[in-house]
Amino acid sequence: MEYIAALVIVIAVFIAFEYRLRKPDQIILSESAKGIAVRSARFYPRHFSLALHRTTHALQLSLDASAKGNLEVKVRLAATVAAAPAHLPALMRVGGWHAEAVSRSAKELESVLIGLVKECCEQFEIQQLSSQKIREYLQARIQATQAALGLEVLSLTILSFEPTDKQITEALRQQELARITEQTGQLTQKARIAEARAKLHADEEIAHLEHGLELKKYELKKSELERESQLANIRVDDELKRSRKRLAFDGEELAMLKKNPELLMLTPQAARLAEASQGLRNARTVVSLSPQDLARGSELFGMFQQFLRTALDSSGAGKKSGKKGKKKK
Repeated sequence: MEYIAALVIVIAVFIAFEYRLRKPDQIILSESAKGIAVRSARFYPRHFSLALHRTTHALQLSLDASAKGNLEVKVRLAATVAAAPAHLPALMRVGGWHAEAVSRSAKELESVLIGLVKECCEQFEIQQLSSQKIREYLQARIQATQAALGLEVLSLTILSFEPTDKQITEALRQQELARITEQTGQLTQKARIAEARAKLHADEEIAHLEHGLELKKYELKKSELERESQLANIRVDDELKRSRKRLAFDGEELAMLKKNPELLMLTPQAARLAEASQGLRNARTVVSLSPQDLARGSELFGMFQQFLRTALDSSGAGKKSGKKGKKKK
């Protein structure tokens, strides 16, 4: 029993000394027949495993490069990397079987980044280079490097980019200022053009509305003229009806005078004749008929003249017979 108890104690001490609890931020690696394997158990033997932290590793670089024309530029960049679970064998090959494998592989990444930055700067002229263009070039070329180094580049930032020569820096600054000024002028001109177009559109809209208003006024005036024309036609029709009634009345009057000539004595012309004969006893009676009186018709005028002749002849014959009677006495 004592031997068994001692053996159990030795086994417990060995387990406590050898096995460790895997932390959530760790990747536990082990060697197998197929290569590098990842342990997923909660406990692992520390002498037969490698614990890599999942935490990120940051690096900053400040390097000198040359643009076309052998013009020196200074570039500062920062990157954040971590172990790539899909490329752990490459990470072990570059960083070794060590807990600081990520840091060692990051050192290799620094060298790669320096070479890529210099390669990028040599391909462009200094006025063509910019922080954005360098960053895009590095992101396009770094993909293959990640698989080779067993790292995953989480972020890559160009902190600064500037020529080493101050005169070139000032010239670039003036060039950028001129470009911005030109763009500002173009935007100002575009704004003026847009304003002129808006004003032209507004003027066209106003002219269209005024034209519509004039058309409405014309339609209203046309309707008013049509109503006035209709009223004038109605008045003319009424006047024609009255004229026709007056002519009908005159025709009836003429027919009555034809049937009864003695009624001519009751007409206004006969009254004027009587007044004239009383005022001029020894003179020849003259009767003047106005055009308004003649408007009653030539037939009435002829009947009236015949009546006057008959009346005057009768009056002259009476006077002569009276004078002869006095002489006989």
